[in-house]
Amino acid sequence: MRISVIGTGYLGATHAAAMAELGHDVLGVDVDDLKVKRLDAGEVPFYEPGLPELLQRNLAAGRLRFTTSFDQAAAFGDVHFICVGTPQKRGEFSADLTYVDAAVASLLAVMRPGGVVVGKSTVPAGTAARLAADVEAAGGQLVWNPEFLREGFAVQDTLRPDRIVMGGPPEAVEVLQEVYAPITENSETPCIVTDYATAELVKVAANSFLATKISFINAMAEVCEVTGGDVVELAAALSHDARIGGRFLHAGLGFGGGCLPKDIRAFMARAGELGVDQALTFLKEIDAINMRRRSRMVDLARELCDGSLAGVRVGVLGAAFKPNSDDIRDSPALDVAVAVQRAGAAVRVYDPQAMQNARRDFPTLAYVPDAPSAVADADLVLHLTEWPEFRQMHPSTLGEVVREKRIVDGRNALDSELWRANGWTYRALGRPVAPAA
Repeated sequence: MRISVIGTGYLGATHAAAMAELGHDVLGVDVDDLKVKRLDAGEVPFYEPGLPELLQRNLAAGRLRFTTSFDQAAAFGDVHFICVGTPQKRGEFSADLTYVDAAVASLLAVMRPGGVVVGKSTVPAGTAARLAADVEAAGGQLVWNPEFLREGFAVQDTLRPDRIVMGGPPEAVEVLQEVYAPITENSETPCIVTDYATAELVKVAANSFLATKISFINAMAEVCEVTGGDVVELAAALSHDARIGGRFLHAGLGFGGGCLPKDIRAFMARAGELGVDQALTFLKEIDAINMRRRSRMVDLARELCDGSLAGVRVGVLGAAFKPNSDDIRDSPALDVAVAVQRAGAAVRVYDPQAMQNARRDFPTLAYVPDAPSAVADADLVLHLTEWPEFRQMHPSTLGEVVREKRIVDGRNALDSELWRANGWTYRALGRPVAPAA
């Protein structure tokens, strides 16, 4: 099938390459000429494991190319995927639909009658119904097909999803089912066919549930800190309950990135517009718990340095909001690094992939090429992004270069007993100051 993918950011570039991998002929479209040239040359403009190989393989096979021309996309494709961003509005909680509306309008101005438009962007409930009227007026049909990508696992999540959701008229849904047939015919992936509103809600409801689970265990960490409990042991005990499970029940610095924070805020805003704001008031506290963990991390750092960070040398391990990504949007790690610097500390940061992005957006921080350089002569080490490189690092590696063996584990990902056994003062969110006797 001939497919166009409008928007070649994180979602669009991944989706375009994955659709080509399924055997479709794909044309990616973007208004950013430099991004298009880089993708056409086989260069992914962000870090995502496995995507460069997927992109280059399908470019070489002739199933994938990129353009800035909507005219070419309209003439090329039978199915058009909308994969543009929906950021949070400046100064508001609401989602900014500028890019979605612009992409649809540009496409419809040149689309041939009979085209199927597929929305993958995360949008407020009611958006699809509004856009469907415009698509139908142009002689096409709209299906809403939300994405469920995890950064660091995007290729796997596209080619082997745990579910495919689509909402829209039967004829258009049948076309989209044909697009995904190479996945559904050779796997047990369920295809859930529903209406526009439900399809839109699945994504924001899923993100809200995950955020709730993360903030729940972080709220328990707050309680553990005043009772002497251990949130890691608490989470392990809870995870044996099949109704609860252990996934996303990992206390630490909290969530960030370009999805969870802005999506739960947009969900709250839309609920207010619809007159059901009380249904989602709990999300306000979920957001607040998440942000409090960042402040608590700074408090722990200050406590470990006798009450003041003025003049303290701090080595920061991690800048990306999560491992296996170079995404620094709403990064808890960088929020903490900046807060510690503002408290008077001299801060050096290292991250395996996010250095360029961090340096661009946070130029006042100092950046170094490796972990030992970050902690050289440091009075305190902050572990803020749980990269495998940091989790697997032996305490002696850093112990040889620091001035003081003090570390705050913001992700509860290090072996506390090992670090303490090697002479380190180890602190972590939601855990006792020292092991229980």
